[in-house]
Amino acid sequence: MASVRVKGLNKRFGQTHVLRGVSVEVPDGAFAVLVGPSGCGKSTLLRLLAGLEEADEGQISLGDRDVTRLEPRDRDIAMVFQSYALYPHLTVRENLAFGLKLRKTPASEIEARVKEASEMLGLGPLLERYPKALSGGQRQRVAMGRAIVRRAQLFLFDEPLSNLDAALRAQVRVDIRKLHDRMGATSVYVTHDQVEAMTLADVLFVLNKGVVEQAGPPLEIYGAPRTKFVAGFLGSPAMNFLDARLESRDGRWLAALGHGVDVAIDAEAFAGELQAGRRVTLGVRPHDVELSGDGAGAPLEVSIVEALGVESLAYGTLAGAHFIARLEPTAKVSKGETIRILFRNVHLFDADTGLSLRAKA
Repeated sequence: MASVRVKGLNKRFGQTHVLRGVSVEVPDGAFAVLVGPSGCGKSTLLRLLAGLEEADEGQISLGDRDVTRLEPRDRDIAMVFQSYALYPHLTVRENLAFGLKLRKTPASEIEARVKEASEMLGLGPLLERYPKALSGGQRQRVAMGRAIVRRAQLFLFDEPLSNLDAALRAQVRVDIRKLHDRMGATSVYVTHDQVEAMTLADVLFVLNKGVVEQAGPPLEIYGAPRTKFVAGFLGSPAMNFLDARLESRDGRWLAALGHGVDVAIDAEAFAGELQAGRRVTLGVRPHDVELSGDGAGAPLEVSIVEALGVESLAYGTLAGAHFIARLEPTAKVSKGETIRILFRNVHLFDADTGLSLRAKA
């Protein structure tokens, strides 16, 4: 396997600047995930890694090789597509072997590799079936098997689970991660699903409008987002955002939300960034909320309550803005009620730039 290094990558389609100086480093053997909304450039970046598109500027290295201008067949990569891309007139066995036959691999080695891949993925009973006789999950496993037999230096996954139902997505997601760990592979995986991103990645790259807004371990990014965009994109339900103005009163810092609602701020967490009158966006994750036991806290006017068993979600209005609070399943809260809530942790973002006041980009 090999590391991946992308430096200063630019890509335009006509007047549309899709990637803007993107730089990415994936360590040897890591599982990297490119995540972001539709149109952010993540699939284009994957296609550039595969050689299916050509970069306008920048460099792509695989291990110690500069592969920027190499043809796909010369890059030693294997790709799993969203659409499976199986040959309908070939059996599972023939689909797995097809690429190896094109490379004139000896028949005995083809047989050994097909056997190895089919055992890894539980495809043994399906080898003589045609794709039309397979479920969506089985087809995706065949697509993964076809990549495995290549024994490439780099595995690329282009939203491979988007055609599966929710339950199957969860199972195949586990299969992909197990496969990666078993093979010791270097993998780059594209998705718009932040749950997939958080659960699969060793290193996460959050893209927005053609740039990497933040990179690092998933939980590190989740806990300390550098921008309002990253904070809002990662997390389900999404982070709540409230417009505020910073104020200093009686030796305390407050975020004044309007409607008579103020939130105390930990001055040490935002040292040097607190100025009276500064406009900010206050961010609170739904799970960083708890019911007040003494009538203190911010008032949430509840409009809907979703009882989900392990938790309840209260949707409502706080200081004139939409707000979601995660509550314990035992909390007795009804729609139409006004409850008082406390915030265990808050984030602050500059109202103009969207940059976190806590993190230094």
